[in-house]
Amino acid sequence: MIKYLSAKFIQYLVILLLAISINFALPRAMPGTPLKYLAGEDVALLPESARREILQQHGLDKPLWEQYLIYLFNLFQGNLGFSYQQQQAVTAIIFERLPWTVLLVGSASVLSALIGIIVGTIAAWRRGKKSDIALLASFMFLDSMPSFWLGMILISLFAVQLRLFPIFGAKTPWEAYIGADYVLNVLWHLTLPLSTLVLISMGGMFLTMRYSMLAVLGEDYILMAKAKGLGERKVVYRHAMRNALLPVATVLMLNLGAMTGGATVVETVFSYPGLGRLVYEAALSRDYPLLQGGFLLFTMTVILANIIADLIYPILDPRVRRVGGRY
Repeated sequence: MIKYLSAKFIQYLVILLLAISINFALPRAMPGTPLKYLAGEDVALLPESARREILQQHGLDKPLWEQYLIYLFNLFQGNLGFSYQQQQAVTAIIFERLPWTVLLVGSASVLSALIGIIVGTIAAWRRGKKSDIALLASFMFLDSMPSFWLGMILISLFAVQLRLFPIFGAKTPWEAYIGADYVLNVLWHLTLPLSTLVLISMGGMFLTMRYSMLAVLGEDYILMAKAKGLGERKVVYRHAMRNALLPVATVLMLNLGAMTGGATVVETVFSYPGLGRLVYEAALSRDYPLLQGGFLLFTMTVILANIIADLIYPILDPRVRRVGGRY
């Protein structure tokens, strides 16, 4: 067990270091410089000496390898830098936006998992029938839809034409809602981006659960349960579904990490003030520290989700353990 965990720890440590390096390189590989956002719109009128002084103040005049070492040194001290655009510490900006992304991604993960598991179980039990084929085609279609396209359709239909939901934001500006009114207002703004993220993500859970159920339904103990005269509901939910959930639990954790980064498009379409929207705004303004902080948090989420998946799967399925309780 200790040897297994040590190997995994070293593996994820190497991945984290590579991810940190890529996080540093990606913003600087973008065309353009942040000089306009540091000096203002009149940057073209500034003399060369003034431009060099501005770059020097932010450490952008140093060679890339030196900037990288400074970035690592600050990172290990918990310092993510200072935003060029918003003139605040990156850590403070991220913690201000983080709750909205947690609300969106957390709710979408739970709903997509519940829908995918329940409907996938039903489809597998009715395999080959018209309902199964219809569900399979529908979920495959949803799984292939671009999130920005689906989001714009929902905005056009439910926000613009029917005027049932707001077009943008996480809450109504300039309104001092409190208590239950505040919660309802937040949920009202959350409906469309949440629906978009659930619709594009539940297809993977459905397909995983369906194929897992199909594999389990062919096992001998399922045939034995049927031979004993157990009811259909008991066979499906008490015997088959419980064992089919094992691979779904792993996929759920992996999807959680991927969904955090994938929420960027949804948050941008709906102008939802989460981390995804923050990264988009930082990319437009070439805000290197803010981009690095956002990318790092996305990376940490994916790595953490993989670590949790590695840890819980042997607990859920003892068959993956070696003899004597060792991995």
